[in-house]
Amino acid sequence: MIKENRASKYLLYAIGEIILVVIGILIALSINNWNEKQKDLKQEQLILKQLKSEYQSNLVQLEEKILMRNQGLEACNNLLNQIDHPESINEGELYKSLSLIMRDPTFDPIKNDIVGSEKLRLIQNQELTSILSNWSSEVYQVQELELEYKKFRTEIIIPCYMRLGVSRNLNNALWKDGYTPTEALDKKYNHKFTIKPTKKDLDFLKVLNDVELEGIIGQVITFNQITNLQSQTLRDRIINMLAVIENEIDKE
Repeated sequence: MIKENRASKYLLYAIGEIILVVIGILIALSINNWNEKQKDLKQEQLILKQLKSEYQSNLVQLEEKILMRNQGLEACNNLLNQIDHPESINEGELYKSLSLIMRDPTFDPIKNDIVGSEKLRLIQNQELTSILSNWSSEVYQVQELELEYKKFRTEIIIPCYMRLGVSRNLNNALWKDGYTPTEALDKKYNHKFTIKPTKKDLDFLKVLNDVELEGIIGQVITFNQITNLQSQTLRDRIINMLAVIENEIDKE
């Protein structure tokens, strides 16, 4: 009887030890999981702040491209008015407008390595991960339109200008107004060249009556409006994304 009691005590003691060991393991796992979760949360915050900075820059750039196309649309309107009312030809406005529609604004957003990597799993907000996953395809739609316009500019607009003999004067107007694509460079290397207008006599009525030029202007309007509609959709997407990110960033 005494031996049985001792055996029972040893069994209970062993079971108690096992339970204590299991509880210790569970506590250790729980602490480890908590630590890992805290690391993931900190990493997520860093990713969110990186995304916020990148997409704020993307928004600024995209809005600049939309503005450039709107300026091109205004230039087209000015040209059509001069075509429809040749008695009110304004040489300066003519060349300025022709130079504005020759620009080809292109959106080149900051690319990150989050989508398609392990970092994406750290973002807990499903709406944000969905937007990020679809971002590349939506950007591609805008860039595809921009590439089409670039091709149209190179193959159609510039040859038309060369044929009409207005290239020198419109480039003079472009640089005379202070436009320079090298503004971001060191100022001491930022040279501005003066072209000066041609000394040849140009028939402005002939230029305005050119059927190809009128068709080009109509096509530029279509290109710019379609691209801006797509860009506006992308802009709304960025604004929504930034709002979601801001809501997810820990403000403590």
